[in-house]
Amino acid sequence: MFGSSQKTETDTGPSKDYEKMVKDLAFSAVNEQRRRRRWRIFFTFLFFAYLTPPLYLLIQSSGVSGSSDSVSNGSDKHTALVSLEGVIAAGDKASASNIIAGLEAAFKNPNTAAVILEINSPGGSPVQSAYIYDEIIRLRQAHQSIPIYTVVSDIAASGGYFVASATDNIYVNKSSLVGSIGVRMDNFGFVELMKKVGVERRLLTAGENKGLLDPFLPEDQSQKTHLQEMLNEVHQHFITAVKNGRGDRLIEKEGLFSGLIWTGEKAIKLGLVDNYGTTKSVSRDIVKAEKVVDFTPQGEFFDRIAERIGTAASQQIQSYFNAQIK
Repeated sequence: MFGSSQKTETDTGPSKDYEKMVKDLAFSAVNEQRRRRRWRIFFTFLFFAYLTPPLYLLIQSSGVSGSSDSVSNGSDKHTALVSLEGVIAAGDKASASNIIAGLEAAFKNPNTAAVILEINSPGGSPVQSAYIYDEIIRLRQAHQSIPIYTVVSDIAASGGYFVASATDNIYVNKSSLVGSIGVRMDNFGFVELMKKVGVERRLLTAGENKGLLDPFLPEDQSQKTHLQEMLNEVHQHFITAVKNGRGDRLIEKEGLFSGLIWTGEKAIKLGLVDNYGTTKSVSRDIVKAEKVVDFTPQGEFFDRIAERIGTAASQQIQSYFNAQIK
């Protein structure tokens, strides 16, 4: 019996130690999970604390930008603003659908005294530009009591000027860049390079001109002639639009429609634009409605949040490195 009792004590000793070790491990795991949860809550709190100022500003600004509901309750007249900035292209910020949506909202608002189209664009798609041009003409006819003015900041070239010419008046800075009334098509030729490298181009087409502008084939004169005629046709559309928009104010001279670009000062003398002015001065002195309400579509809400976060983060990083350099 003694031997048996001693054996039982020997067996239960390690068993208790093992049980204690399992409990310790379990408690350690629970404590580790708690610590991780606390840190996760802490960093989440920091993230939202960091995000709150730009998010608040975004929500605050989105209440007026591109929305007629937020500004139609008062009785005071305002100047409506729509910004066209960047390359005019489908799917971009300055696409025809975005700009037209902003213009429609601006004209429909009952408190709009006038519309300012603020342009800072080097141009872009002739089709997208023509869409905006035609819509401005339509809106002017539908709302004859509401004038629409263009204010050029840095540049209104090519498609940017195409759009501007549809408005009642164009205002610039003396150093603004205006014009570039022309059409271009870019391409490269790698035929000689391929000969040097020893590469042979093999192309199969159904249609003798399907390989049009292939950079690895020699230039075809008949295709080049066809493309030049097409560019000339689009160019004429541009010239006609400018002449219709500017009317007798335009002083035609050699080179006016050649694709050249001029300063705002010279553009006034050529009749391409009307006078000097900014959004603030035009709303105050011309429209007599100094309050400016922005109707520029701002895009999707969460896209704007992401953009704000990215901007804020880049500013913080820049500030950090500037501090380190100092």
